[in-house]
Amino acid sequence: MSKANSVRTRFAPSPTGSMHIGNLRTALYAYALAKHNDGDFILRIEDTDKKREKTGGVEEIKSLLKRFNIQWDEYYIQSERVKSDIYKKAAEKLVAMGKAFYCQCVAKNAKEDGFSKDLRDPCRSKKLASGAVKLKVPDNEKISFTDFVSKKFVEWDTSVVGDATLLKTDGYPTYHLAVVVDDTDMNVTHVLRGHDWMSSTPIHLLVYKYLKFDVPEIGHLTDILDPEGGKLSKRKGSTSCEGLLDEGYLPDAILNFIMLTGWAPKDNSETFSLEGFVKVFNPDGFQVSNPIFDRKKLDWFNGYYIRNTDNHQLSRLIGDLYKDKLNKDILDKSIPIVKERIVKLSDYFDLAGFFYEKPSVDKNLFGDDANQHLGSALKIISSISEWKLESINTNLLNEVKSKGFKTGDFFMDLRIALTGKKFTPPINDSIEILGKEETLVRLRKALDISN
Repeated sequence: MSKANSVRTRFAPSPTGSMHIGNLRTALYAYALAKHNDGDFILRIEDTDKKREKTGGVEEIKSLLKRFNIQWDEYYIQSERVKSDIYKKAAEKLVAMGKAFYCQCVAKNAKEDGFSKDLRDPCRSKKLASGAVKLKVPDNEKISFTDFVSKKFVEWDTSVVGDATLLKTDGYPTYHLAVVVDDTDMNVTHVLRGHDWMSSTPIHLLVYKYLKFDVPEIGHLTDILDPEGGKLSKRKGSTSCEGLLDEGYLPDAILNFIMLTGWAPKDNSETFSLEGFVKVFNPDGFQVSNPIFDRKKLDWFNGYYIRNTDNHQLSRLIGDLYKDKLNKDILDKSIPIVKERIVKLSDYFDLAGFFYEKPSVDKNLFGDDANQHLGSALKIISSISEWKLESINTNLLNEVKSKGFKTGDFFMDLRIALTGKKFTPPINDSIEILGKEETLVRLRKALDISN
């Protein structure tokens, strides 16, 4: 039972594709609105389009929400609710009232069904006794509402609203009927959805009116645009939630980034935990201009959260990303020296791959004095008995000083010999992790190359 006068919101995804950041943002804002007001957040799977349903799509949605710690209070599956005839009864009631009619025409594309070129269906005057059920849109009427996100009054003339299908011949409802019936049955008080559903709103308002249902507060969120100005799509893998997680973005970072993509706090704060966001959330913070998907800002957030993650936890996260294919001992030891340089978890191997694989060394990278540098390094490292960073530092620096080498040139040749790269984590720390035997093996090989 819901609490009297409590705020009740819902996230109602269709399991027809990968969940993208726009979906996540809708879920996040709906969750925050409910929880800020000590209300309930509902997860409702709208799976009545069986032809387009993605295998495993329902479990993927639930799993992703859990990874972002967005927990629902109630859970419904629309296809299960079909069995109760709740949608069929509503459709038949509308037909009996003369507000809907049966149609036996070939179904149109769902995207065009509400606002097609032929707005009045020829079957509306045939008085058929079976078929799909369509809404009988009246002529010369005004339909309006005030969007609680944009605070704008929006009005349509029914002359631009088509006779939308409400119930298909297979007994499954379309979105137009199901969303009204479900939101009413579940006592939803506030509806948040994407701006692309604005064109369907007059259809829904008519259904609410004819069934004598209370209309919830309805708000349409801004569109998140890609850097080129086009609308983001869940077909773009770079903005799917799963894709971002696979790239090595942390759930907390993605969530924090999404929070501020269409909403702004009063004090211009930038970093929020989910709990902190819920505490300060206010619908007045919704922005009306379409935000841009700023990858650099997402990278900044991810770097921030990585550096604020415990080393053991970070090691576990990286291990999970690489499906535990990395040596755990090396992983644990290398985290402290790469942590400040990682933007995404997937950056780890680019920085630390030389610990796990012998590098390919290009002799053209060496300086003119590489043979002397590497020969001295080989001699000194062979003589170190106490394999600790302090001992490695002291002995190598003493050698540089006694031979009059340029410190930067010496350690650059040493770095290239051991890692194959000019830019790596601190080289002496890396030597300690590589171990004495492996370091000597690589130095001998590099000396043969450099000669």
